[in-house]
Amino acid sequence: MRGQEPGGHNELSGVVHGPSVQAAVVYGGVQVRTGDAVASGPRPAVPWQLPPAVPLTARTAEVERLEHHRVSVSRRGHPVLAAVSGLGGVGKTALTLSWLHGLRPDFPDGQLYADLGAQSPSGPADPGEVLSGFLRGLGVPPRQVPHEPEERAALYRSLTAERALVVLLDDAATAAQVRPLLPGGRNLTVVTGRRRMSGLALEGCYQLQLEPLAPEAALELLAATLADDRVATQTDDARALVRLCAGLPLAVRVAGARLAARPGRRISAMVRALAAEQGRLDGLAIEGDHGVRAALDLSYRGLPETSARLYRLLGVHPGREFQSAVATAVLARGSADGGPGPAGGTGPGPAGVTGPPGAERALENLYDANLLIDVGEDRYRFHDLVRLHAAEKAAQDESAAERAAAFRRLADHYVATATRAEKAVEPYHPLRERSYGLGPVVEGDPGPGPRAALDWLERELPQLMAVIRRARAAGAAEACWQLADAMGPLFVRRKHYDEWLAAYEEGLVAAREVGDTQAACRMLTSGGQGALGSGGHGRALEMFEEAAGLFASIGDRLGHARTLNYRGLAHQRLGQLDEAAVLFARAAVELPTHGDERAGGLARLNAADVDLDLGRPERAAAAAAAARETLLAVDDPYNAARAATLLGRSALLRGRLDEAEHLLSGALDDLGAVGADSETARALGALGEVAERRGERALARERYGRALALATAARQPGQVDELRERLRLLSETGTGTGTGTGTETGTKTGTEAGTETGTETEAETEAETEAETEADVSADSDAGAGAGAQADAAG
Repeated sequence: MRGQEPGGHNELSGVVHGPSVQAAVVYGGVQVRTGDAVASGPRPAVPWQLPPAVPLTARTAEVERLEHHRVSVSRRGHPVLAAVSGLGGVGKTALTLSWLHGLRPDFPDGQLYADLGAQSPSGPADPGEVLSGFLRGLGVPPRQVPHEPEERAALYRSLTAERALVVLLDDAATAAQVRPLLPGGRNLTVVTGRRRMSGLALEGCYQLQLEPLAPEAALELLAATLADDRVATQTDDARALVRLCAGLPLAVRVAGARLAARPGRRISAMVRALAAEQGRLDGLAIEGDHGVRAALDLSYRGLPETSARLYRLLGVHPGREFQSAVATAVLARGSADGGPGPAGGTGPGPAGVTGPPGAERALENLYDANLLIDVGEDRYRFHDLVRLHAAEKAAQDESAAERAAAFRRLADHYVATATRAEKAVEPYHPLRERSYGLGPVVEGDPGPGPRAALDWLERELPQLMAVIRRARAAGAAEACWQLADAMGPLFVRRKHYDEWLAAYEEGLVAAREVGDTQAACRMLTSGGQGALGSGGHGRALEMFEEAAGLFASIGDRLGHARTLNYRGLAHQRLGQLDEAAVLFARAAVELPTHGDERAGGLARLNAADVDLDLGRPERAAAAAAAARETLLAVDDPYNAARAATLLGRSALLRGRLDEAEHLLSGALDDLGAVGADSETARALGALGEVAERRGERALARERYGRALALATAARQPGQVDELRERLRLLSETGTGTGTGTGTETGTKTGTEAGTETGTETEAETEAETEAETEADVSADSDAGAGAGAQADAAG
């Protein structure tokens, strides 16, 4: 194939074996995929995150104003930004969702949604965390989400610049919170909040102040809620009722729901009750929302006892959403013959505890009373005003002791369910026995199989983090560190680095509060791996060294030996290869001595990787062979295949092409079985060099092309660049270089690859993070050279 020379032409001639690319001038990134990789390669993610819309009553004029603004601005080629403000309960979110759902055909690239939490008990959402969620929704692998908020915002704007999508920023606190979340390009962004977003004027924001419903519209909403003829036959009373509700849709729906549950009751009875309630609340209104507050109080007092108690106790939940099992947990009461033992001890376990009868019916009562919003998949949430009201009723009508007990039951539910998910993902991982409060403990079901368990952990991540952040102040420090501990499989595989670091930081403080040194060590080593993965190599080393000191202080020799691997990884990432080699050598000796053969094998694998970096292929081969033998003996085929790849690369460096071919081909079969794209790409790249050195250029090109497809799918920029360069040289020279090394073909060592991505701790659990195959669900294949390190992260 000729190069494209100035003034020349593009020509492909001769016999071509395998994939070929014929192009004149190519701009931007190039992806080469072959065979099955074409069908299975990554595709742009299309997020559809908007919550369901509810029926909208009498807001036609407001929708038309928003739509007129959108069309007008779009015609001028500008991004569209609108802010909908108004009282709580006036229907800002309902209006916005109804409008945006109707625009889906005009914005085929997706919908992003974030609750910015201006009214949340835990405070407004951090824009950096919201950006992380948006980037994941747009298809950015967790490991490639930038650590700095400014870098996240820049990447977010780049990814949205050429897309047509909608962004809804619900319940915003300030313009400063909103500004980093504005997408690039000509997209549509809508902000809702209690106050006008005048600070967004420079961004061309269109302000829509949503007023309460006019009387006729409020009557229409009341009639729809009652679904009978009472509004038509009792019109004067109906008008009085919607007037007392101040035209706020939430208040009308709540009052109407109570009447709907009593078809024989006249509207006048509700009018009298609501009028009396208004008078009682004169000095207590929530930002002037008398109608909503009065309607909520009346509805609450009309609930059956169990439903009212559930309403109050759900007010202690610090998260925004919950499943029905949470209702069972907060309603459960301790008994002499059921549930775990007292706080600080370990009970018989949560399996089989289903909670009190009537929990499901109580939840239905709250939903029927319009006090809960059904957000699908057995998930509920409060309107922000309802959540504040429920928390207030808990403070008024429940003792401090009962509120604390309810929170502990809630936290124990999450600990038990997260632990069940942890076991599903890592059945062989050493697990610290959990301790619970007075109980009973209600264990939820994260779903069948490892992937469902990971999905549950990810779906519940905001709730789990809210519980972790509240736990110490609520007197549940043990639940704090235990919940962080149980979330390890999620962090290892899906790389939520912000939450990873925050969870173990809180957990470490909690472990210290209760004086549990072993727990503190688990928090340090697990948190250190998060720091290592997110590029904080120096901080990770500090944490591992602190853990080593603590293990030594309590005489835990195995724990101390495991930190040798961790510390070696940190030194390796810092480029301090001699220090890393010393630590890995010690780990390889000490870990088997103290009973962990597998971790010892992984230490040898790490040492071999460093030896290759230092140009010592013979020593690397000896260490990799010993590691492979150990890993096969302990039934760890994934890491044994990684050892075989390293052996093949060592043989390649020594010019033993037949031996390299044999080893790399065998590793390829094992790696392909678990879908480990990045490691498979490394093996294929090395096999491509074997073919290139033999002069088999077509075969080399084919192998490089397959490796490039896999490296691209696994989002490995270092490998991708190396393989593109290899293909370019092979095509331009017509003869190939024939002199490369294993690290020149996209088969970078763990140190190089990890440094370039800024997030990898070695193999990065390719099978789990990218392919998510259930055949490779153990943390044993993560944390890279640390594959063993992560498996032992918690002790």
